Amino acid sequence: MASSCHFIFLSIIATTALLRCLEVASLDKPEYWLTPERHEKWMAQYGRVYKDADEKQRRYKIFKDNANYIEAFNKEGKHKYTLGINQFTDLTTEEFVSTYTGARPRNATLMRRPKPLRNDGAVDPPTTVDWRAAGAVTYVRDQGACSSCWAFSAVAAMEGIIQIVTGQSTPLSEQEIIDCDFTDRGCSPSWVNNAFRFVVYAGGINSEADYPYTGTRKCCDVQKLQNGRAATIYGYEDVPPNDENALMNVVANRPVSVNVDAAAIQHYSGGIFDGPCGSSINHAMCIVGYGQNDDAGTKYWIVKNSWGTSWGDEGYIYFQKDVAAPEGMCGLATSPSYPTM
Repeated sequence: MASSCHFIFLSIIATTALLRCLEVASLDKPEYWLTPERHEKWMAQYGRVYKDADEKQRRYKIFKDNANYIEAFNKEGKHKYTLGINQFTDLTTEEFVSTYTGARPRNATLMRRPKPLRNDGAVDPPTTVDWRAAGAVTYVRDQGACSSCWAFSAVAAMEGIIQIVTGQSTPLSEQEIIDCDFTDRGCSPSWVNNAFRFVVYAGGINSEADYPYTGTRKCCDVQKLQNGRAATIYGYEDVPPNDENALMNVVANRPVSVNVDAAAIQHYSGGIFDGPCGSSINHAMCIVGYGQNDDAGTKYWIVKNSWGTSWGDEGYIYFQKDVAAPEGMCGLATSPSYPTM
């Protein structure tokens, strides 16, 4: 009798373990992403709340459509990158672009005639450069639903050159630019060069710690502007447009702000992005290096984004470099610029 009970007990344990394994395995199956339960868990993960049942149903349909597309894309395996579920999966492409991008094409009135490029005495730029390894790149931030990518791109480029020149790495304040640069549009699309110009005219910029990000435009805190500046720049320059070689020469010496068409990278999750994409500028980012894939020999740009670390490869994207189109992958070579010290 005892051995019979023991056998039944072991059978129950084995059955329970098997069911749990099957449950876990089912979470990885494509069809699991399409269930209302998975959508609920996704909502909890990203803190998403909808105004009513109709809105929730509409978002669930978009979520399913995007999940289907992601699964089909990855299964096809025709590209050098993968897609993944992220915080943008319940948005259409149009909604995503209108809410989470925010760069305008280069403003002709703010253009500087590109200066002859130099490479600090080197005959050729290095084969690979990664300013993260040199300590010139601070942590990835999240702009949220404020179309302030232009400010984040400018700040990333300024943080880079300031660390390279002074040896000091200080996260700087995007919020100061959003609040206090009255030639810009706050949480509306604008130009990276406007941000550079503001910092020059303001005599510097506060640290992020002194003027933290809120994700909305508020009244400029003039007192903070008078209390001292964490860093400053002396000017800014444009890289010759549509010239990836010129861009590489500059990136070899500092991070560079670039503008891209971000519509195709909504669900990017890793690998070297090789298209397809357009070149209608709508989002600003910052190139912090470049490299080459040892296996396939594919060259790429290392680009820091401002959508948090849950997007992309820990907040970064690797765009294919030296493509046939002169404007570069997704237009990144159309209007690069950088701060000077």
